[in-house]
Amino acid sequence: MQAQDMSPHKILPALALPPDALRQAFVAAFADYLIGPFEPTPEQWPAFLQRQGVDLSLSRAALRVGLDEQTGVELLAFALVAPRPELGRWRLATMGALPAARGSGAAPALLDDFVQRAAAQGQAAVELEVFAQNQRALRLYQSRGFVARHELHGYLAEPGRIGGLDHPVHEIARPADALDWLQEQAPPDLPLQVSPPILRQSALHTWRWGRAQLMFALPDVHSLQISSLLDVSGPAQRDARVLLQTLAARYPQRTLRVPALQRPELGGEALRELGFERQGLHQLWMLRDLSVG
Repeated sequence: MQAQDMSPHKILPALALPPDALRQAFVAAFADYLIGPFEPTPEQWPAFLQRQGVDLSLSRAALRVGLDEQTGVELLAFALVAPRPELGRWRLATMGALPAARGSGAAPALLDDFVQRAAAQGQAAVELEVFAQNQRALRLYQSRGFVARHELHGYLAEPGRIGGLDHPVHEIARPADALDWLQEQAPPDLPLQVSPPILRQSALHTWRWGRAQLMFALPDVHSLQISSLLDVSGPAQRDARVLLQTLAARYPQRTLRVPALQRPELGGEALRELGFERQGLHQLWMLRDLSVG
C-alpha cells in the first residue's frame, strides 16, 4: 500500500515497517506510562498482539521521512487496531507516540486516519479504552467525538480480606460452554479483553451460579486473576456474590486480582460490597458512533 502524504508525516501500514521496529517503538512510547513501563521482548511480542486482538494489516504507523538518504526514516507514532467483526466495530487497541514526537501532530493524524478508514469500510462505530487519569489522551479522544460510556475498574483483595462461604457452584468443564454462555448473555459493549474471542486463548476455570459466571486463572501459587465476571441477574448482583464468596473460601491464601476492565453494574458492585479494594486508576470505555455525522 502506498503511503499517504500527510505533511509532515507519512502514514504506512504497520506491516511495512522493518522487523521489530514496531515493538521497539512500543517499548519507547510506554517507557513512562501511567501504570508503569511495558517492555515485551521479541519472544513475548506476538502473544501480546494476540491478547489484544491486533490485526497488523489494519494497524498504522506515522513516520517522518528525511530529505536525503542520510537522514533516513523516523518512526513517530503508531496505532494498533483490533477488529470486532461480530459487532461491526474497530477497536483502537493502543496508540503511542515516541517521546521526541509528542506534540508533533503524529498521534492526532493517526487517530483521524483510524476513524476515517473505519467509516470507509462500513464500520458502525469505533471504540477504545483510556485511563481516566490520562488527561492528555482523554482530551484528544474527546476532540474526535469519542464519548465515555462506561467506567472500568480494577479490584484487589489480599488473603483473608474477603469472608469466604463455600457454595455448590456449577463448575463448567467445557470451555466452549462458558464462552457460549458469555456470548449469549453479555451486552455488546464489553471491552474486547473480556470477550469470548480473547478469553478463548487462555486456560481458565469457570464457575456459574444463577445468572452470573466467573472465569479465573491461577498464574502462580500466590495469586488468582479474575478474567471475567458477569452478573446479569439484576442490580443486587447476588449471584456474583455467591461466586466470589466461594472463590474466597476455596482459595483463602491467594491474592485475588481483577484488572481495570470490570464494569461496576455487571459484577463490580458485588466485588466492592464484599470488601475488594477498588483501585485508584481506572479506565473509561469510549465509543464514537459512525452512523451519525
